[in-house]
Amino acid sequence: MQNVYTVKQVNAYIKNMFTQDFMLNRIYVKGEISNCKYHTSGHIYFSLKDQSGTIACVMFAGSRSGLSFRMQEGQQVVVLGSISVYERDGKYQLYAKEIILDGAGLLYEKFEKLKKDLEERGFFASEYKQPIPKFAKRVGIVTAPTGAAVRDIIQVSSRRNPYVQLILYPALVQGEGAAKSIANGIKMLEAADVDVIIVGRGGGSIEDLWAFNEEIVARAIFDCKIPIISAVGHQTDYTIADYVSDLRAPTPSAAAELAVYEYMGTVEVMKEYEGRLRRNITQKIEMTRQISKQKQLKLKMAHPRQKLNEKRQMLVDFEQRIQIDFERCLQSRKHKFAIYVEKMKGLSPLAKLSSGYSYVEDLSHHNLKSVRQIALEDKLRIYMTDGIVNATVTQIEEVTSDEQ
Repeated sequence: MQNVYTVKQVNAYIKNMFTQDFMLNRIYVKGEISNCKYHTSGHIYFSLKDQSGTIACVMFAGSRSGLSFRMQEGQQVVVLGSISVYERDGKYQLYAKEIILDGAGLLYEKFEKLKKDLEERGFFASEYKQPIPKFAKRVGIVTAPTGAAVRDIIQVSSRRNPYVQLILYPALVQGEGAAKSIANGIKMLEAADVDVIIVGRGGGSIEDLWAFNEEIVARAIFDCKIPIISAVGHQTDYTIADYVSDLRAPTPSAAAELAVYEYMGTVEVMKEYEGRLRRNITQKIEMTRQISKQKQLKLKMAHPRQKLNEKRQMLVDFEQRIQIDFERCLQSRKHKFAIYVEKMKGLSPLAKLSSGYSYVEDLSHHNLKSVRQIALEDKLRIYMTDGIVNATVTQIEEVTSDEQ
């Protein structure tokens, strides 16, 4: 037998066909709830039925965050999800992503259409988003004058920074004329030149929040030159205003926290900065003092007076050294001179004269050592220890070497 398949193969093939069908991947189905069961795992199992038939449905626990009511038997709802095959049982079923009551179904379709249109026209583009000022002084609020939203905003703002001025535009946020009232409030606060505007209200059904899904409100937010924070509904509620605004806050209280800076936190930060600045200044001053002392010492060492004193000291040292060298040299010279004196004494004629010898010379001061140099009648000068004798030669006696 050819072309025989297992049950698993057939179910997988059928599931693949469902998966490839674009329409079945995102489909809205309207009907009446029946056989609704909340499982302990968090999943919800139920059926949708109308006059002609029934379809099995399941909403897994991970998708329940978008469910704003408790499902009950007999409710008329619109379910957004995808249709696929559960292979184990071979049955197809609707895997629900969102569930809304039937009365809101048309509004939801209108919401999706307007959202898609505005997105294509660039209303949600990030390049048009304005930054929220960090230190806002004047905060505008567009919301109902009574209700939890305005009380939460005032309470949070007063706690975070009591010096911020809050300007409330009492707007209609629900019912006929609400969208126009919200748009007018945005324009009025823009003219008042506030720093940031909070547009919002408390949570509710899609009908209650519909004023924030009107194009007039989206246009007012987009055209506003003042940054706008949207705070419509609860964390799970999304409106057109949320997409157009410069920043979305999940709740009005969160919007106040985003718009109003925390004064006490800023004071603590400033004190920390002050302490850090003081420490840095003190450290810088001490470092500068040390550098100044070092430069002062260098300047003192390089001062001309210091140089002059150094030169003077050098001169004194040189003078003492010269004096010492001079004394040493003088003593050496004196010693040598004494030796020479003693030697001269030994060679001096006076020493010879004092020993009994005489010195004889003629009138021409020629020393006479031999009688052959003398003639009779010559005038002589005879030097003795205690004087000079002038004599005339009267007799000459020559003595031979033998006679000596």
